Amino acid sequence: STMEETDREAVATAVQRVAGMLQRPDQLDKVEQYRRREARKKASVEARLKAAIQSQLDGVRTGLSQLHNALNDVKDIQQSLIDVNKDWRQSINTIENLKDVKDAVVQHSQLAAAVENLKNIFSVPEIVRETQDLIERGELLQAHRKLMDLECSRDNLMYEQYRMDSKNTHDMNLIHTYFGDMQKLSEELAKQLWMVVQRSLVTVRRDPTLLVSVVRIIEREEKIDRRMLDRKKQTGFIPPGRPKKWKEKMFNILERTVSTRIEGTQADTRESDKMWLVRHLEIIRKYVLDDLLVAKTLLDQCFPPHYDIFNKLLNMYHQALSTRMQELAAEDLEANEIVSLLSWVLNTYKSAEMMGNPELSPEVDVNSLDPLISQNVVEQLLSKYMSTLTSNIIGWLRKALETDKKDWIKETEPEADQDGYYQTTLPAIVFQMFEQNLQVAAQINEDLKTKVLLLCLQQMNSFLTRYKDEAQLYKEEHLKNRQYPQCYVQYMIAVINNCQTFKESIISLKRKYLKTEMEDTLSISHTSMDATLDIIAKEGCSSLLDEVFMDLEPHLNELMTKKWLMGSNAVGTICVTVEDYFNDFARIKKPYKKTMTIEAHRRVVVEYIRAIMLKRISFKNAEERKEGAEIMIKEAEQFRFLFKKLAAGSGEDTEGLCDIIEAIAEVIKLTDPSLLYLEVSTLVSKYPDIRDDHIAALLTVRGDASRDMKQTIIETLDQGPSQPNPNYVPIFKEITVPTLTVPKLLK
Repeated sequence: STMEETDREAVATAVQRVAGMLQRPDQLDKVEQYRRREARKKASVEARLKAAIQSQLDGVRTGLSQLHNALNDVKDIQQSLIDVNKDWRQSINTIENLKDVKDAVVQHSQLAAAVENLKNIFSVPEIVRETQDLIERGELLQAHRKLMDLECSRDNLMYEQYRMDSKNTHDMNLIHTYFGDMQKLSEELAKQLWMVVQRSLVTVRRDPTLLVSVVRIIEREEKIDRRMLDRKKQTGFIPPGRPKKWKEKMFNILERTVSTRIEGTQADTRESDKMWLVRHLEIIRKYVLDDLLVAKTLLDQCFPPHYDIFNKLLNMYHQALSTRMQELAAEDLEANEIVSLLSWVLNTYKSAEMMGNPELSPEVDVNSLDPLISQNVVEQLLSKYMSTLTSNIIGWLRKALETDKKDWIKETEPEADQDGYYQTTLPAIVFQMFEQNLQVAAQINEDLKTKVLLLCLQQMNSFLTRYKDEAQLYKEEHLKNRQYPQCYVQYMIAVINNCQTFKESIISLKRKYLKTEMEDTLSISHTSMDATLDIIAKEGCSSLLDEVFMDLEPHLNELMTKKWLMGSNAVGTICVTVEDYFNDFARIKKPYKKTMTIEAHRRVVVEYIRAIMLKRISFKNAEERKEGAEIMIKEAEQFRFLFKKLAAGSGEDTEGLCDIIEAIAEVIKLTDPSLLYLEVSTLVSKYPDIRDDHIAALLTVRGDASRDMKQTIIETLDQGPSQPNPNYVPIFKEITVPTLTVPKLLK
């Protein structure tokens, strides 16, 4: 078996080891030595084996003894449990008999509470009276302390009742009724608190401690509210009237107070005061700023930080203002009222005069304030403003023109400016009105200002067209009866001067109110206004010259007649009349006056030449021709002298015009008919617009040229070269020569 197998293995191993030791003959000498060594090894191994077996045996012995002890313990426990079980069964009956004791204990605790509360219960009416007195005396903190005691008694009684029998409403109502006066006290006290809260911004300056007391009372009530709500979660019971939520009520009262404060600032209506809105907005600004400054510096210290009282108030004011501004925006406002409102909402509100006041920062940051009215409402107001303004401007301009026209028929001269130029108040009135509206628009923003400027110029454009028509009508009315109006010339001069004033005013208005980049959009309307003004001025000047020449007509008719040749003072009278008119024309402003002088000079010369071409005289002989020509040269000199005087200082050279009269006189004066062709051709080369009929008329006046001679001269002239003065303005083309008609023959 296994044992034998082991023995065999051991022998085989031993043989192998011995064989290994005895390999060479000399090793045989050491056999004894080897044996001893092996015997030592064997003894050592056996000793180790013995020790190991011994220790195992010890362990087994210990284990057995512990098992034996455990068995004894288990038997003991089993016996104890049997004993306990027996005792327990016996004591069940005893425990059931103790229920009465337990009930008595509960009753005892309730009675103890009742006895404790009896003192309070009996003193309730008295405490109520005392509390009432304290409230009336304004000692709110003490009053509240007593009220809290009363409420505490009632609430504890109710709670006990609820715990005993939550279904018993009869007893609950009994307690509630008994403490009924207390509820009134609570309301009475609340009323006092809310009065203080309503006047908090005044109270905080006069009696801050009163306000602090009110806040402390509210805080106590908040604490009780929280406690009661916690108990409700656990027990389901909450006393009547809880939670009072006095903090929430306080904020509601403040909100109502703020709204009333802002609404109450409107003292006037439009009927009683044109400036009602400006006044209303100014009072609001002042009140709100004062209130917020007080709130920040004083009120803030009377409230616990978690009330965040300043920011809450700030929001209330902002809300109330927003509501008020929307109400105002919805009213039927006039143009200037719209501007007042918008300017206040968009600018004043966030300016240093109000929310941007340095004393309110950093708590108030104007950039984070919401707009008081929406962009949409702003747009609606602006468009309403523009349409109202448009119709207003049209009305104002029409009225201004009507008023100005009334002046035109006055019997007194128009007023003059500091340089003595006649004018009427029209340009000043018109531009003052434009200025006012632009300044008003500028209060709101750049964009509106530009829009208003465009509107003014656009209306100005159509106004000038009406002005032109009215000036034309004025002239036509005057022509029906030249005696009327008495100061026609002076007022026509004022109209002309107004054109210059209008031009200057338009430029200065644009310079003052327009950004340069907008210039282009306006240049077209500006050009068109300038053109209209030039037409009005030009037509005015021309109608004034018509006046002059209507007065000159009888004297012009005397020229180149027999009477004239005999010696007449027609030209003297013409010069005096012109000079007289030009005394008035001196009141015309520079650019137009210069044109007038040139034009008058030109027309006098034209009329003089026309008189020659009318062939009213035909000289009989050389003597008459010489005499006539000398008168003409003398008269040309008179004209030259007159216009030099009139043009004084204007640097205008009109010498050339009178030269034409002299050149014609030379043709008439010529004594040698054979040189006539030469003289005429010189005349034509200087003034190339002379026509054949002019030459024919001239030769007729000379009185010595036959029909054939006229024909020859005219035909030959057509081939001649011309060398006019480059500055020459054609003059003959305006002059018609009468042809012989039947009526003439009959005269």
